[in-house]
Amino acid sequence: MPDTQDNKPCTRIFVLEDDLWYSQFLSYHLSLNPDHEVKVFNSVDNFLKALPERPDVVTLDYHLPGYKGEDILGRVLQESPNTYTLVVSGQEDITKAVALMKQGAYDYISKNGETKERLWSIVEKVKQDITLRRELEELRREVAQRESLGRELIGTSEPMRRVFSLVEKAAKSNINVTITGETGTGKELVARAIHQHSSRAKGPFVAVNVSAIPSELLESELFGHEKGAFTGAAALRIGKFEEANGGTLFLDEIGEMEVGLQSKLLRVLQEREVTRVGSTGTVSVDVRILTATHRNLLDEVRRGTFREDFYYRLLGIQVHLPPLRERGHDVLLIAQRILQVFCAENGMPSKSLSGEAQKRLLRHAYPGNVRELKAVVELAAVLSEGDVIGVEDIQLEELQPKAGAAIGIADMEEEKTLDEHIADTVQRYLERYDYNVVRVAEKLKVGRSTIYRMIRRKEVFLKEEA
Repeated sequence: MPDTQDNKPCTRIFVLEDDLWYSQFLSYHLSLNPDHEVKVFNSVDNFLKALPERPDVVTLDYHLPGYKGEDILGRVLQESPNTYTLVVSGQEDITKAVALMKQGAYDYISKNGETKERLWSIVEKVKQDITLRRELEELRREVAQRESLGRELIGTSEPMRRVFSLVEKAAKSNINVTITGETGTGKELVARAIHQHSSRAKGPFVAVNVSAIPSELLESELFGHEKGAFTGAAALRIGKFEEANGGTLFLDEIGEMEVGLQSKLLRVLQEREVTRVGSTGTVSVDVRILTATHRNLLDEVRRGTFREDFYYRLLGIQVHLPPLRERGHDVLLIAQRILQVFCAENGMPSKSLSGEAQKRLLRHAYPGNVRELKAVVELAAVLSEGDVIGVEDIQLEELQPKAGAAIGIADMEEEKTLDEHIADTVQRYLERYDYNVVRVAEKLKVGRSTIYRMIRRKEVFLKEEA
C-alpha cells in the first residue's frame, strides 16, 4: 500500500461512476485530503479488472447501464471482502438502502446538496474503522507469535521474559545471533524459535554440532566436497551451507571450531559463497547464521583460540539463556510440559507431580539444566505406579565433593570463571566414577568428545595425569 511522506498509510478509494462530471466532482472532493489515493472508473469492466488491487473504499453508482447495483456490490464483497462499499444513488430509496446494507454495503448516499459533506464524514469514519482493524490484526499477530513462542520456550521468570523479548527482536531482522548459556539450557530450541518466527521460516533449518564432528571432517561437512576430493569421497556431496540455502544454519558449540577453519568460515560470511573441498569454483548461498556456545568467546579471543574478526562478525544480537537454577518456578512449568509430552508419546495416562515431588524438584541445582530435568521427569513417569508422581519417584544425584575434602565457604568465595567451575565439576565426576569418560558423559548429559577435548586442553586430567 502506498504511503505518504510521513509513512502514514494512504486510504485507497475507487470511484465507479458513469457520469463524467459527477465522477470528477467526487474525485476532486475526496482528493482534497493528501492521504487519499483516488482512482476513477467510468467503465464497470475496468473497475472489475482493478478490483484485485483491494481498495479500502469504493463509491459505487447504483444506476449503471446494463448492470444492477446489487450484482456489482456482490462482486466487491466476494473478491475484496475487507473493502468498505458506499452506494451512491440519484434516488433516495429507503427500502433499497436497507436491502443493500443488509447485503453488505457500508452506507447509502443520495446525490443531493449534502452529498459532499456526507461522503466526507462517512469516509473519515471508515478510515477510523480501518485503523482499528489494522491495529487489531497486528495485535492478533503479536499474540499468536507470543503463544507460539510459549509452546516452544517455556517460562514466566524475569530472565526468560528477557529471552522472549530478544527472540522476538531477532526474528524480525536478518542479523546474526549468538546464543550463550550452559550446556543443556536449550540453545537449539531458541535458534529454532528465531527461525520459525522469521521471514525465513519456510526455508530449511539446518543444525550442526561443531563439537561432535572431528575437525578434519568439519570443513567437508560445512562446505561439501567434490567426487574424489579425498580418500573415501566416492561422490559429490553438498555441505550444510548449501542445505540451508534460503533458510537458517545453526552452528552449535562454535567455540570448539579450530582457528584455521574459522578463517575459512569468516570468508564465507563475508562473500556469501562457499567452495567445496576439491573444487576451484564457488557456490553462492543465502543463509542466516545463528551460533551457540557455552564458552565466553571473548575470553577465547584473549587466549588466542578464537579469531577476533570472526568473533565480531558472528556477534550480532546476543541471547543469553539463564541456567535452570536461576529460573525459579519455571522448573515446574517445564516439568509439567515434559511430563505431558512424554505420557502422550508413550501411550501412558496423564500424570501429575505431588506437592512433595514439586518441592524436591525446586530444591535441586540442575548442573545439567533442562536436559537433566527432562531425564529426571521421564524416569519418574516410568517409576510411578499411579497417576501422581511421588517424591520417592524423583531420582536426583547430588554433586559430591572430592574424597577427603569438603566444600566450604572458602570454596564458594573463590573467584573462578564459568569454564573453571565446569572443569571442576567434570574433574569431580571423573574421580567419582574412576575416570570412566563414557560413564561421566552419561551422568553429565554431555558428549564424550566434549570431555576428551577438555582432557586434550588439560582443563581436566585422567588418573595417570593427575
